[in-house]
Amino acid sequence: MQRRTEFAEYAQARQGHLLRTAYLLCGDPHQAQDLAQEALTNLCRFWSRASRADSVDAYARRVLVNAYLANERKLKRERDTHIALALDAPPPRAEDSELRLELLAGLAQLGKRGRAVLVLRFWEDLSVEATAAALSCSVGTVKSQTSRSLVRLREVLGPDWAEQSSAEPATATSPADATFSYTKEG
Repeated sequence: MQRRTEFAEYAQARQGHLLRTAYLLCGDPHQAQDLAQEALTNLCRFWSRASRADSVDAYARRVLVNAYLANERKLKRERDTHIALALDAPPPRAEDSELRLELLAGLAQLGKRGRAVLVLRFWEDLSVEATAAALSCSVGTVKSQTSRSLVRLREVLGPDWAEQSSAEPATATSPADATFSYTKEG
């Protein structure tokens, strides 16, 4: 109990300093808050070790810098992955861009629930069960909403859209690059 009190007092007294240091490291106020919070969380986990250190401030600063460096490595890996995927992807065809814009306009005309179901099912490529869990509803609701929303989307986009979108399909690099399938999902 005493260690918790010690940590709480230290955290309250030094959180502003850690936040300022985090901001100076990363230059972004939101990321700085995350870094300071992560540093305090890690410091709390190892408070018995930190409190025995020669300087608790130096220990906390090291924990903060380690959190910052780990976050930067993670961001660099993600950027490198996105760049590699972008370089490997075929350039979009003009027809694909036009179809995508028409699809987005059609989605905007759907109700919130129907739009969410279609985006999760087809754009995010979630299963019926995963979509139901994400929307906190039953599997049957997802199935019926999918069916109704696809019918409504067909009405909004018109009968020619399905034929136009299926002619010469482009190779999709991810579900987000694909266009919706007009098959009825069960």
